[in-house]
Amino acid sequence: MQLSDLFRRKPIGGEPDSLHRTMGLLQLVMLGIGATIGTGIFVALTTAVPEAGPAVTVAFVVAGITAGLTALCYAELASIIPASGSAYSYTYATLGEFVAFIVGACLLLEYAVSTSAIAVGWGQYLNELLFDVGGWRMPDAIAQPPGAGGVVNLPAVFLVLMCAVLLLRGAKESMLVNAILVVAKLAVLVFFIVMAFTAFSAENLRPFAPLGVAGIGAAASSIFFSYIGIDTVSTAAEEVKDPERNLPLGIVLSLVIVTGIYILVALAAVGAQPWTQFEGQDAGLAVILRNITGASWPSLVLCLGAIASIFSITLVTIYGQTRILYAMSRDGLMPHFMQTLDRRGAPRLNTIVVAITIATLAALVPLDVLVNLTSMGTLIAFGIVSAAVLILRRTRPDLPRKYKVPLFPLLPLASVGFCLYLIVNLPWDTYLLFGLWIAVACAFYFAYGFRNSKLARR
Repeated sequence: MQLSDLFRRKPIGGEPDSLHRTMGLLQLVMLGIGATIGTGIFVALTTAVPEAGPAVTVAFVVAGITAGLTALCYAELASIIPASGSAYSYTYATLGEFVAFIVGACLLLEYAVSTSAIAVGWGQYLNELLFDVGGWRMPDAIAQPPGAGGVVNLPAVFLVLMCAVLLLRGAKESMLVNAILVVAKLAVLVFFIVMAFTAFSAENLRPFAPLGVAGIGAAASSIFFSYIGIDTVSTAAEEVKDPERNLPLGIVLSLVIVTGIYILVALAAVGAQPWTQFEGQDAGLAVILRNITGASWPSLVLCLGAIASIFSITLVTIYGQTRILYAMSRDGLMPHFMQTLDRRGAPRLNTIVVAITIATLAALVPLDVLVNLTSMGTLIAFGIVSAAVLILRRTRPDLPRKYKVPLFPLLPLASVGFCLYLIVNLPWDTYLLFGLWIAVACAFYFAYGFRNSKLARR
């Protein structure tokens, strides 16, 4: 093995189409919104507010700026390399195989762990729905993850399996269901904003930043995983019509919509309820509506919307992970069965393995661990994508670019800087767990990926 072999690069030019191009721009934007809106609001808000207080709104702005800068970098690379695999494929063409494999490992962690965290939140809202309808809740032993009074989270397992069954029917059918659910979730969140603002009190915003700048940074770091939808859009590259045009537009449009909704919901929530009441509050938005109205029907509407919303997020993040594994398998870095397609054009065995893994994590791992690990994987992948834009502009200025990052090189550099800032604010145990994951990934690469890579056979 020579050191140069670790940095062998995949030629830019894409792969022959194996997946079916069935998605237009609207479906792509719906995919991005479906993979993003919901997680940071329905699930992570009750962990972020205790870290930042009412300044959680600023934390969403910081996370949104970071995601926005990265989105512009994603858009440029998507217009050059419209291949399935998102950041992994971009890195393979710019920084080489070993770095690409590490990015792929970060993405796999990001998707698997974020989907598990999302599934945990689904069970919480399902419990609130059962309470609003029948005055009964499932026992914590089967409705909560370990660390929150539970033994095994069965609703989360059920959700993941439902999404896997739908994905096995094919991408076109899955994205149609997702588009319907996205419309439903947007309507419910607008409903929450209107209702919560009727109880808005400026007193609830004082003190605005009780834990200072450090608290804002910690909250922004923990909620950043809710911007995973940016990457999910680019994983659909080989199933999108006119990808050079639609991918950049889909990434930017979905991010603008998502960030606006996040900030409005966060402001309405902290204005309607003192920030000290958020900690440990399951199904937080539903509880806020029940408390401010004194009635159960607004909470019921919110729970129904959250259940639909979290279903759609789980669906598209499982979809994103299967497409990354598909791309890595096609390059020889993962076992061959990960790229095998059934008659519907879906990677069946790949989807089954992903579903089993995610269901196990959702059932058995504490929620706060899942959230921070996802943010770490997401931020590293996003930072490397931004660096790849800088490198590719220098090494391949001749490539046709239908979209270019404005204010180059300032914006890509700012994107890298913001990602590093948020990484620094993650807790130390996240670094430890992430280091263990990367160690396992490196061992797998040198034991299997390096020797089986398609580039090694050329």
